[in-house]
Order: sequence, then C-alpha cells, then structure tokens
Amino acid sequence: MKTIYTKSITIITLLLFFSVSNAQNTLKGNVKNSQDQSLPGANVILKGTKYNTTTDANGNFSIDTKDKTSFSLLIQYVGYKTEEITITENQTAPLTIKLSEENELVEVVISSRRRIEKAQNVPIPISVVSGKQAEQAGAFNVNRIKELIPSVQLYSSNPRNTGINIRSLGSPFGLTNDGIDPGVGFYIDGVYYARPAITTLDFIDVSQIEVLRGPQGTLFGKNTTSGAFNITTRKPSFTPAADFEVSYGNYSFLQAKASITGAIAKKIAGRISFSGTQRDGLIENVATGKATNTLNNQGIRGQLLFTPTENTNITLAADITTQRPDGYAQVLAGVAPTQRAAYRQFNQIIADLNYTLPSTNPFDRKIDHDTPWRSGQDIGGISLNVDTKIGGGTLTSTTAWRFSTWDPSNDRDFTGLQVLAKSQNPNRHEQFTQEVRYAGEISPKLSGVGGIFFIDQEVNTYGTEESGSAQWRFSQSTTSTKWQTPGLFEGYGIRTNAGIHSVSAAVFGQLDWAITDKLHILPGLRYNYDKKDADYDRATYGGLQTTDPELIALKRLVYTDQSFSKNTDATDFSGNLTLSFKASDRINAYATYAKSYKPVGVNVAGLPTVSGQPALDLAVIKPEKVQHYEAGVKTSPFNNTILNLTFFNTDITDYQTNVQAAELGVNRGYLANADKVRVRGAELDASFVINKNFSINGAATYTDGKYIKFTNAPLPLEETGSSVSFKDVSGSSLPGVSKWAGSLGGEYTTDAKFFGNLGKFFVAVDSYARSEFSSSPSASKYLVVDGYAIFNGRLGFRATEGLSINFWGRNLLNKDYFEQLLPAGGNAGHYAGVLGDQRTYGITLKYSL
Repeated sequence: MKTIYTKSITIITLLLFFSVSNAQNTLKGNVKNSQDQSLPGANVILKGTKYNTTTDANGNFSIDTKDKTSFSLLIQYVGYKTEEITITENQTAPLTIKLSEENELVEVVISSRRRIEKAQNVPIPISVVSGKQAEQAGAFNVNRIKELIPSVQLYSSNPRNTGINIRSLGSPFGLTNDGIDPGVGFYIDGVYYARPAITTLDFIDVSQIEVLRGPQGTLFGKNTTSGAFNITTRKPSFTPAADFEVSYGNYSFLQAKASITGAIAKKIAGRISFSGTQRDGLIENVATGKATNTLNNQGIRGQLLFTPTENTNITLAADITTQRPDGYAQVLAGVAPTQRAAYRQFNQIIADLNYTLPSTNPFDRKIDHDTPWRSGQDIGGISLNVDTKIGGGTLTSTTAWRFSTWDPSNDRDFTGLQVLAKSQNPNRHEQFTQEVRYAGEISPKLSGVGGIFFIDQEVNTYGTEESGSAQWRFSQSTTSTKWQTPGLFEGYGIRTNAGIHSVSAAVFGQLDWAITDKLHILPGLRYNYDKKDADYDRATYGGLQTTDPELIALKRLVYTDQSFSKNTDATDFSGNLTLSFKASDRINAYATYAKSYKPVGVNVAGLPTVSGQPALDLAVIKPEKVQHYEAGVKTSPFNNTILNLTFFNTDITDYQTNVQAAELGVNRGYLANADKVRVRGAELDASFVINKNFSINGAATYTDGKYIKFTNAPLPLEETGSSVSFKDVSGSSLPGVSKWAGSLGGEYTTDAKFFGNLGKFFVAVDSYARSEFSSSPSASKYLVVDGYAIFNGRLGFRATEGLSINFWGRNLLNKDYFEQLLPAGGNAGHYAGVLGDQRTYGITLKYSL
C-alpha cells in the first residue's frame, strides 16, 4: 500500500511540476493610498482564478492575465477597502490604483469554491473572520470564534472530549468516540484535520477563517453534513516582513506571537511562525493549595514556497503544537435526586463516608480533587501542496501526514474521595490524506471543481480506570455487608486496548452553469466509500484476590472483561442542487437541496452488557442519512451595508448520538442511533458602516432542534433507578441546542498618530448571548444550562506598520455561566460543570515591519 501511495504522489507531483500554460500577457501597475503613499504587500488577484501576486516595497506589481483582453482585478490591503478594477481592452501602460481607507464596508473575498470571489456573490451561507479581526477580538482559537459566529457551537470538557457543531449538528453531545466521523470539516491550507481536538489549539499566523454552513460534500475532500471551517494561513512572501506580538493579562496571562517571511533564493520564499500562551489556573484546588485549569500551549509552523515557473507554486509546510496545562478540571455543579433507594443517593453516600464538599456553589471555583488533572497533547504534521495553472483553471494536489497524541489524567468522580483513583485513556492518532482537484473555467458559461480524496487513519487507545477506597460505597447496589469487605475494590480496575483503522475514498465535483448572467444552476455529486475495522479488549485487574463467589459477583457488578472485533464498510451517493439568481448588484438569492450522509460508525469505548456479555448488536452504528433544504438572500440594501438572511431545514435519519451508560466500565457512554431528528431555523448576518468613524456588525440565529423519533433513549439523570432502562424522548429538544444565539459589536475609529506612526485610535465593544440548552442526550431538568450573555471590550491604537497597542477585557461584567454540564460516572446523582472564564483583562503590543 505504501508503494502505491509513493508512486501516486510521485506521478502527481511530476505532472504538476512540469505543467505550464500556453500563453502569457503581463500587466503592470502600482498601488497607493489616497495620500499617494505606496502600499507594499498589497494582494492583487485575477478575479475568478487563483492567479495572484503581491506588490513590492515600492507598491509595484506585475501579473499574468493569461492573454485575456477582458478581466477584473481585485486589490486587497489590510486597513483599506477591497477594490475591483475592470479591464475591457488591451492595457499596455502601467495602472495606478488608489485604495480607500477602511471607512467603507470591506467586501470580503473567499476561496471556499477553489477560486477567488466575493462572499456576497457565493450562493452558500458563509461567515468570514479575517486574521486581523480574530486578533483584535482575542479569538485565538475556535472556542473564541463561536462568540463571533453564533451558528458555531463548541463543547469541550478537555481537548480530547471536544465537539464542534454548526447549527447544532456535527458531533454527538458528550464524550468523544473515535468510532464516528465529525460532521463539521476542519481544514487548514487545504489539509483535512480529522481530530476535533485541533479546535482547542491556538491559531498560528491565520490569514482568514471561512465558516460554511450546511452539507459540504461536493466542494471539499472529506464529506461533512453540517459545514466546514476553511482556514488559510499567511503564505511565504518574497518581500521581507515580520510581525511580533506580546500580550499580558491578569492571572499571569502571557501570550507571544512572531512571524517572519522573506526570500531565501530567487524562486524560494519562506515563513516561520510561532505562538505561545500561558496562564495561571482559574479554579482553586483546596486539597493541593494550587490553582488548576492553566493554559500552556506552544506552536510553531514553517513554510517553504517554491515557484519553478510563473504557473506553478509548490508549498511545503510543517507544524507542531504542544499542550501541557494543569487543567480541564470540572467543578461539582449540583446533585439530582434519583429513583434509586435512599442509601444510593449521593448525599447519603458522602454522609456515610464522612465527606463534605469544599463548596456547594460551583462559582466559588473550588475543588478538592485527589487525582491530578493532566491534559497533555501533541499535534503536528507535514504537507505538500502543489498548484499549477492549466488552461482556464488550477490543478491542485495536497498530500499530508498528521499525528496527535493524548496523555490525560482525570478525576471523573469530581470529589476529593478515592472513588476513581485513575481515569485515563491515552491514545495516538495518525492520518494520511491525498486530494487532487481541478477548479476553473470549462467554457464561457460553465465552471466548476472536481477531485478525488483519500484518507487512511488509525487510532490506538491504551486506557486505565482504577477504583479507590470509596468505590464500594458508590457502587453498592444491595444491602449486603460484603460490599464493605476491606480491599475488595481498592486497586480494582480495567486496562483497555482499543484500536480503529478507517479508510475513506471519494470522487466529488460541482458545476456552476451560467444560464444567463443572473441565473445560475449549480449541481454537485459525490461518491464515497468508507471502511472501518475496530478491536476492543478490556481486562480487569487488582482488588482483593478471592475465591468467594459472592465477592467475585460484586466485583463484576463494577467491572468485567470485555473483548470484541468488528468491521464494516459502506458506499454512498450524495449531492446537491443549488439555484442562484442575482436580481441586481445588491440582491443575490439562492435555494439549495442537498442529500448528504455521515459514514457508518463503530463503538470503540465499550458496550453495555446483556447477561454478562457485550451487546454486539450495538457495536456498529448506522450511517446518518441527511435531507437538507435551504433558501437565502444576500443583500446590500444601502451603501456600506450587508444584510443576509437564511432559512434552513435538516432532517436526519439514524442520527448518531452519544448516550449515557450506568456501567462504569462502558466509559460512561456509548454510541447509538436515534430514529430521526430535525433541525430547522433562520440566520441573520448584518454589517453597517454608519460613517467614517462608526461601524456595527451583528449576527443572530434561531434554531429548533428536536428528536422526531427516539424511543430507546437513555434515562435522564433524575430517572436513574426506575423500573425501565430506556425512555421515549420523541418530541424533546436535542442536546446543545439554544433556540436563540447572537453576537453584536460596534467600533469607533479616528485617525491618530502614535510614536510617529500613522494609524487609527479605536474603541470597540463585542457581545455574545445564547438562550438555555439541554446538556444531556435525554433532557434532564438538572442538566439544563441557563442562557447567558457576555461582553468584551478593547481600545487602543493600530497601525499597518510600526507599533500597535490594545487594551482589552473579556467578560467585562464578570458573568457566572456554565458552558456544559455532565453527569459523573455511575449516575449517583451528582453532576459537574464546565465553567466559563471569569473576567480577564490585559494589554497587547504588536510591532510590524
């Protein structure tokens, strides 16, 4: 297999390397601002293609127009409005282009459809955050991005157990399971990242973040049912440049970033970027006297750009990021009375053990956990991207290898008692991906993208879960005095060896047929093959060694041996059809139907038992089948105004969900299918530039997500111990779904001078709010996260070159709120909360050369 990979990659690379275009026609020009000052590093793009260049130190540029006599150029520069220049005849004299400062609404340019075009012209609901916007808002990872794009939800009890959703769909709510694929694609520079843990890491030198909503299986290599993050980093430049940034804040927050780029040889440019973040803990562990939930991230990314011809770019990139926080501890948030006997209620259990909680108010931010929290993570990889211009388009090959390792330690009983002395599931993930696609014009009225995609990935987990001295009381399910046998459960645990190997291959494509200048039809198709092989082996160890059958039976009520192997494969045809009508320059309407799917899954975190044997019928999880409808309109009702509205409806059959298990040995959850769910709603995006000083932006989303039919759902926490094992929750809300969510921000700017640098003084306020949502697969009144709103602010001075300064504050009103609630293993009635950060503030200094 490796020989096939090597030969395929070699052939593709040689083909792309030696491909050249047939004709060339170079246009030259100069880019300046309104004060006739040259703008070095401005981006100049041949519209509708991937041809682009940047201006040199004197603001000059030259670009190959591919012998076209009629074309348009897009000119972009940070802090200035994007300009579009149309050329209708042969242009021989150099152009002089003047950009207006950013006191007008910037028309965002995207590349999600594998060509450069304005976001307002694309018939896809898409939100765009520039790297500059993310920096200014302090959004250095995806968890912060959700405050700018309310259709995005991210739930994380630690980096490993992270789920990212768009429109409340994508990942099942709860603990992560390697046996299913995420429904939200995550791409950085065209490379697919299969592990959702990447979303907890710091962005490194990001240029732009594009968030596409709805199924995206005909534009991207990996099929995704809910949307995609398309992130691009800043590329190497032959023009020398450097940025240095450092931030200081309370709780000893320290963040440093640096990026340096320039020419290495005549046709080789490089860029190296670094990001590091540290912060003291936000929760006090009264047992150790130390604060926990620290930040400790470091990442580095290097790129080499080789331009053997004007038509071919080859980029080699490598990155490595490490996380070593003392953290992701959850605070005990409350206790739900269950239907178990009185002696099995949490409060009675801890009273019998003479234990008192350090606080009954979770927002005191106090814990006494006796097992250390460790969340060590390494993620990295290498990629080779080759772009070559052929005919009216671009042939692209993206080859990548990536890895991630996870080294955790958790206190999953959330108390200072030795219930679970160990709870850790370290693993290693590796993936190889290859994508080849062509995007461009086929004829004057027909353009599109088509490609092939392959991914091979493997995850191996070596877990340990071990009981402590208090396990007997939490597991006690009868009044037998033998539960109190000294040492019966102490040191008794399970060692797990689980692995999954998955392969996916696909052919995909989408056309854009211009029936008229205003009316376009966009059909897309995808064929996919998925195969998964899973092995699970769990063996008990330790505890009291005995031949007493009663004592052995008690031990088996806590942990049992379990082993199984499963393999499955499936194929699928999916696709979409979009109708787009551009009524005028200010109105673009569209409607989409999509048939999509999420691949077949396999349980690799243990199975419930029936008569002591694993329920193998639950090992394979059916693929999700998605029917999606969408209609929207993108408008610019007035100058410097954007107002976009989208309506959507998604029906899913065999919805893959994470359900809670009462058995400790099932790792507190397993995967199952709900018969049918439906998510429908509306989204509003708006941006207004009131005048040269004031601008406002906002977004709002209404989401109604329900189980249409789910008759074998797990019991809610408070119904644990009832006479039935499952519950019909048809008609109830999906977990993680807020009816309402929104963001609103405004900024005031004015021309200023700081330490001799020309720039702008700014004051800005951003807010983010969401209504209440259920935090359990079967709605529990105790696991409802209350709605909340947070406000962030910043003020300072920013300049394109030289020194910028930014004073910032987050959660200015110091709002206490939960991001997630989750029950403890074993369902004794107590549950924990992932706390939102309290008020933080600081200063950021940036220097650009």
